[in-house]
Amino acid sequence: MNLIWTQYADFLDHLTLLWALILLPVGLLILIKGADWLVDGAVAVAKQFGLSPLIIGLTIVAMGTSAPEAAASIQAALDNSPGIAVGNVYGSNIANLALVGGLCALIRPIAVSRAVLIRDIPLMLAVVLGLYPIFYNHTLTRFESIVMLVVFGCIIVFMIQTEKRRARSNVQVAEQQRSAVEHAAAFQPQSLFISLCLIGIGLVCLAEGAGLTVASAKTIGIHAGLSDAVVGVTIVAIGTSLPELLTCLIASLKGHDDLSIGNLVGSNIFNTLLVIGASGVVKPYSIAVFPELTGSYYMWMLSVLFLFSGLAFVFKKITKPAGMLLVLSYVIYIVYSLGFFAKVNNIMTR
Repeated sequence: MNLIWTQYADFLDHLTLLWALILLPVGLLILIKGADWLVDGAVAVAKQFGLSPLIIGLTIVAMGTSAPEAAASIQAALDNSPGIAVGNVYGSNIANLALVGGLCALIRPIAVSRAVLIRDIPLMLAVVLGLYPIFYNHTLTRFESIVMLVVFGCIIVFMIQTEKRRARSNVQVAEQQRSAVEHAAAFQPQSLFISLCLIGIGLVCLAEGAGLTVASAKTIGIHAGLSDAVVGVTIVAIGTSLPELLTCLIASLKGHDDLSIGNLVGSNIFNTLLVIGASGVVKPYSIAVFPELTGSYYMWMLSVLFLFSGLAFVFKKITKPAGMLLVLSYVIYIVYSLGFFAKVNNIMTR
């Protein structure tokens, strides 16, 4: 068994471009299905122990959609690829609001509730702004990572308490939370044994899918002349944002605006604190060789967050024109990330 594992690890370390192109979508599919099975099993176990749909929706389901990002970033940290670990979070945050939020608004305008405006969006902005002092010296220590996880836990408790009060006073809120659980965990086995098996299979798929995704993305990036940071903010980020994309598109089609925008904003909070915190606890790292992660890409993330937040505060909804603006900003961001502007400038100055 050790020999097989060693050969498999060596295979991933020396992937050809062809194998990388084949295994990248395979790894992403395994990641997404692993998160899906993990959520199904965890929700079933939680219900068997008497937890309410509200608590399940705010914890297990919400963390389930961020599980691919967490798995990919932890694996990247273990593989000494901090550029991918942090870039994945930056890119996923940008993709959630600009790409996913924009596409959902193009389907139908997304109403933004008062709770999202006064609680969730300010929390999201505060969490992302808090990254700057953490990465000011270009390093993430284990102590800083633990602090991030503690803050994450406090935010979860705060959100659960405030949502409990909202659900008690608003039947529609309680129904939306129940709908979120039913949609995110459509298959809920009645047997505790099967539920635990699903959780185990989900965790294994997350680990193996993350390994395939990171290894394939790194190989593609090397052949394309891209840095780990660019690979993280583009290829890996888009792939790990697929659960949010699917969840929000379906929620928008069904008219569940709170679920759609809550998932987008909540996922960014989870990505920033949980994913970066967990990757740093597993293995502290430095991003000194990737100055763009504390410079241009951090500013891109802040710009998209403030753009999305500004539109929400001004119009109390994300309209179709706002959706077009968000998608356009994502296209420009991808073009910038792939170095198109720099290449054009080099051609013109020759």
